[in-house]
Parts: sequence; C-alpha cells; structure tokens
Amino acid sequence: MWNPDEYLKMLYDGIKPASRFSGSSEDEWFAWQEGFRKHFVQLMGGFPEQAADLKPTLLESVDCGTYVRQRVQIQTLEQLFMPMYVLIPKDVEERHRAVIACHGHGYGSRDIVGLNPDGTEKTGDAGYQKNFAVELVNRGFLVVAPELFGFGDRKLTENAKDANSCNRISSFLLAIGKTMAGYRVYETMRCIDYLLANHDVDEKRIGCMGISGGGLVCSYTAAVDERIAAAVVSGFTNTYEASLLSIHHCIDNYIPGLSLEAEMPDVISLIAPRPLLIEAGTNDRIFPVHGTMEAYRRLEAIYQLHDKGDRLGLDLFDGEHEISGRLAYDWLAAHL
Repeated sequence: MWNPDEYLKMLYDGIKPASRFSGSSEDEWFAWQEGFRKHFVQLMGGFPEQAADLKPTLLESVDCGTYVRQRVQIQTLEQLFMPMYVLIPKDVEERHRAVIACHGHGYGSRDIVGLNPDGTEKTGDAGYQKNFAVELVNRGFLVVAPELFGFGDRKLTENAKDANSCNRISSFLLAIGKTMAGYRVYETMRCIDYLLANHDVDEKRIGCMGISGGGLVCSYTAAVDERIAAAVVSGFTNTYEASLLSIHHCIDNYIPGLSLEAEMPDVISLIAPRPLLIEAGTNDRIFPVHGTMEAYRRLEAIYQLHDKGDRLGLDLFDGEHEISGRLAYDWLAAHL
C-alpha cells in the first residue's frame, strides 16, 4: 500500500498539457506552431542570441573509395568545440543533398561511420546503428555525423573509459537551468551552418536522421529548425508516458516541466507538414510499440489537417532497438 505506483499514475492522469494544439484549421496550426516552438526552445534552456564563429578546422581526410571521410572541428559555442565526420560522396554532378546523421548511445560518431572506438575500420557486426552514415553517403548524400555532447571524444576527462558518460554533464546543466537536449539540438543546428558556409549544398535539400538519443536530437532539431527539409527518426518516437516516464532512461532525455506543456507527439508534430518517417522495432523494449503507435496516430491527424498525409511514413519492422533502413534511404532520396 506504500508503493507510489498509483500516485505517479494519478499525477500523470491529472496533467492537461498547457501547450497542446486544440484548433481545427491550418491557420490556427501555424499560429500554434510558432508560439509553441519558441516556448519549447526556452524549456530546453534557450539558445545563444549570437552565434560563435565556427572556426572550421580539417583534422584528417581519408579516401574511402566511393567517398572521402573528413574529420572536422567546429566551434559551437564560446569555448566549446565539436569534432564531426563529414562524408563526401564522389562523382556527384548536382549540388549536394545533405543529411545530418545523429548517433545514439554508445561510443559516438565513429560507430555510424564504420569505425571502432579506436578509429580502426569496423569489421563483422555493425551494431544496432548499422553504419547508417556510410549507408547514406553511398547513396549520394553528403553526410555530417557530429560527436554529440557527452559521447566519444566529448566525455568528461573522468569518464574517458566509460561507455556512457552523459549523466554528470546532464545533471550539471539541469542545475544551471540548461538541458543536454538543448545543447545537442543547438550544436546540430550549427552543423547546418557549417554545411551552408563550407560546402556546395542545396539549402532546400538538407535532411536529418537519428536513432535512439540521436532520434531525440534529430526530431527536436527538425521541430525547431525549418532548414531541415525531411527527417527520419528511428527508435525514439513514442509517448513520454509509455517510454521516458515508465522505463529507465538516461537523464539526458529529460527537460524540466515539459510534460506539463506537451506530450512527445505534440513536440514532434512541430515538424509538420515537412516529410517525416518513423522507424520502430516491434520488440523495442525501451520505446515500446504501443507508445509508438499512439504517437503515430496523433501525428497522422496533424498531417491530415494539412492534407499532407503522404509526407508521414512509418517503418514498423520486426526488430529491436535498432536502425531498419528498409525504407529510410529511399524515402530520404525521394523527399530530398
């Protein structure tokens, strides 16, 4: 009788999200979108009023046969620098279509560009992220794979040997009114700044693809930055009730007070009516399929409001918490 299970359920059931869309027309939708988008940025901790100089620096360049793999460093905020892989396809005659590839939990950006943690070439099992940045570049996309804050080479020194090390950084940021989500979203936006300033990229054909924690980054970035023309979100789209509020997740997923304002489908719906494909494994244990389907139904109603139902897709595949790719690469090619 002293377990608080029912109490937490009562708390959630008593919430009436203050920022949920309640209109019935496109005009009302766009007015809501503009207002909630600004509010959502503030919930994440806000973004700098003035962008820092990117100061791009080429760290290495490797010929990988069909593409060139560069490692580049940019400044994202004052005194904060981020390495990223830039995969440049060869023999592309038109202006580049580009995709920001956001890795999930693990050892960072090396995992999705076909490398081991020590930088050697990966062989054998490709892991749950399935080298998806390489899959993208081999289909003609220019790909940027940022090293998300708290992973890979961007861990705290004390966590250098830990597989996951974003908890202390996330806790620190929460204590000063910031969030890891806000930092990662802003830094992904800086990747777009870099692309437009340093590569022959078609500004109307920039996409984003991410898995797990990278799915959060991809979906939240697309939600607030309309320069992303199409998004693929894998292993993340759900309801907060069924996933983050019911199953143990890393603290980097949490934004204080967000559930009082909106559910996850409300946040992701900010992408509408731009193209959005959702990947979900039927056996994903941390983003369960019933939550995905509830989110999809809510998103479907928004896209139908815009008469753009064909811009919302779902790859519900027989798998676990992993990249599918069954539809994603062709879907991005079609929409970019």
